[in-house]
Amino acid sequence: MITSLHGISTMHGNLISDIRLAKEAGFNSLEIFYPKFVRYLENGGTIEVLKKQIHDAGLTVSFLSALDHIERFEQDDRAALLAEAEKITQEAVQLGTDTVMVLPRNGIDQFSDEKIMNIMTDNIAAIASIGERYGVRYMIELPAFTKFRTLQQGLEVIERVGKRNVGIVVDFWHFYAAGCTPEEVSRMNKDHIFGVHFCDGFVPKNESDSWDETILRSCMPGEGEIDLQQWSDAVKATGYDGAWSVELISPAIWEKDPVITTKTLCHSLKQYAA
Repeated sequence: MITSLHGISTMHGNLISDIRLAKEAGFNSLEIFYPKFVRYLENGGTIEVLKKQIHDAGLTVSFLSALDHIERFEQDDRAALLAEAEKITQEAVQLGTDTVMVLPRNGIDQFSDEKIMNIMTDNIAAIASIGERYGVRYMIELPAFTKFRTLQQGLEVIERVGKRNVGIVVDFWHFYAAGCTPEEVSRMNKDHIFGVHFCDGFVPKNESDSWDETILRSCMPGEGEIDLQQWSDAVKATGYDGAWSVELISPAIWEKDPVITTKTLCHSLKQYAA
């Protein structure tokens, strides 16, 4: 089993510390949180040194996350998006991973469902064409707080794009909060699943409630309202054999000892998914 520590789970630490923490906790891979990677390079770090430290720790890089705001569609904004896609794709190759997460936000929520789907299809197709030149693939996150949020929308984009290097990350919290069920996941084609985000949390109970993830997801796995065993079993039922990444978004837990936190996260992942 590929067990991956998502760098957002140790938000206030640095990338080099993530390597040590992941190794000591029992993970065998990393989901590199892109803002940490950028900060590392901006302050004198090199990819060569980083790769060596990851290799020496006995780890791999499962995912590079993420190419952000992929909904940008105005001419200049879209050109900037594709330039960023080229850059992060090249960096993924240099890091030794073949998978980059792509992340839409709320920038087109004001549009009709049809226009949203057209924009997402066009942008993801253009990004995927970049990846084809490098042997890189892209996993779409479907944020529950946007209008591009359902598994059906994600699968439709994959079909429209028609490229083998486009898939989905099954994020337990986002899927659950968007109304998806484990049964729907269990029926997925495993070739469409490029990654798993193992996580817990709660959903808003009223329309006026906040969709702030740092509030809704501020708990350890098993402390929220998601049936982690059902969701884990649903993924396994597809035959998926890729990386499972633990994603923790909790300001309160970020302030605790990351050594204890990461060991607990790794234990939880193995408890439910191994």
